[in-house]
Amino acid sequence: MPGYKWVVHRPSKFTNSYLSAMGTQSSGFNRLSTLQIIQREKGEGTIEYEAKSSGFGLKSPWLSEYTGKTLAQALRGLQNHYERMAREYSNHADAIEYARKRHNQSLEMAAEKCRDSA
Repeated sequence: MPGYKWVVHRPSKFTNSYLSAMGTQSSGFNRLSTLQIIQREKGEGTIEYEAKSSGFGLKSPWLSEYTGKTLAQALRGLQNHYERMAREYSNHADAIEYARKRHNQSLEMAAEKCRDSA
């Protein structure tokens, strides 16, 4: 994937048979995003891809992961997850903003009634 600098880790004969690659996006010395791809051989020649990513910083925890039969499927699943989460958080933010504005309007109306009755 363009935009990431990649390091590929080949499997050794002493470990399980999998290939992994770690890609990072950075700005200067700041790591903005890390993406790890692991390709595993499942039984009978079947291959599985796992994609996981983390956010800002070198020691940032993994945010999420997704497994698919193809690399494109694993990446798309991860992207879909983040888009779903973005919509969910946006809905929560909108609900809070709406409630806050309604509360402020109620306070303004109450203050106006107090002024009118004085």
